[in-house]
Amino acid sequence: MIINTGMRTDIPAFYSKWFMNRIRAGYVLVRNPYRPEWVTRYELSPDVVDCIAFCTKDPAPMLKYLDELKNYAQYWFVTITPYGKEIEPNVPPKETVMQDFIALSEAVGINRIGWRYDPIFIDKTYTLERHIADFEQMCKTLCGYTKVCVISFIDLYEKVKRNFPQAREVMLNERIELGRKFAEIGSRFGIKIKSCAEGNDLAAYGVDCSGCMTRETFETAVGSRLNIPKHRSQRAECDCVLGTDIGAYDTCGHLCRYCYANYDHENVRRNMRSHDPDSPLLVGHLNKGEIIHQAKQESWTDGQLTFF
Repeated sequence: MIINTGMRTDIPAFYSKWFMNRIRAGYVLVRNPYRPEWVTRYELSPDVVDCIAFCTKDPAPMLKYLDELKNYAQYWFVTITPYGKEIEPNVPPKETVMQDFIALSEAVGINRIGWRYDPIFIDKTYTLERHIADFEQMCKTLCGYTKVCVISFIDLYEKVKRNFPQAREVMLNERIELGRKFAEIGSRFGIKIKSCAEGNDLAAYGVDCSGCMTRETFETAVGSRLNIPKHRSQRAECDCVLGTDIGAYDTCGHLCRYCYANYDHENVRRNMRSHDPDSPLLVGHLNKGEIIHQAKQESWTDGQLTFF
């Protein structure tokens, strides 16, 4: 199975000590975000965890722990955008993140790391021209350290509208122009451009529209074929593998304006104050009388076919 860590929060940036405590303990407890009383236990043994998927804007706190994770296959997505502190208040400087990206790539290998340039929005500051120019400069820095860059455009969820009311939809002609130019630039630097959950409009311009966390992505990282259950591998918009996520909403301290995972910044602050690195739960502790449900887990690895 695949353990996801980054669809609800940024664990490497803010909760790396907690995560490593869970790795050492061999299990983690996760509250269902829609049924908080439902707590699930997931074993973290390499015998059943085929790959750990990380998504982060700041991998630096995890770099010192990479030796401890050598028994696990990993795939890392690191988000690096051109936005400033007015959009991403607590994200480190882009130059710093790119250097940490390079260090991470050298440690885990180029087939286990991807760059995310998303979500893309357009306004008077972050124009089409600026996105294209900044993207090319970033490609120059990251060339040779990743083979993939994932792009997507801002989705105006209710949470996003609440925290970023001036954001507007990116029009189709703008999406096509950016997709076309990014694909051209990426090809010059050996970086394949992928889109996720954006339909097939950009396929004609050289963008891979199959998704980002696909079977192929994880099979390359693991070095083996994965027999992924059907319900784990598909959603309407793409072929991403959307499995177990051990994070929690309203816990990401980056406080990005466009974030879909944080609803209320005061909730974030309260949840971060309730975090205990020694707890099996990301936020708080078990309450008296709560029942823990053991997850059904099995390895998806097919050892008969290896890529490396």
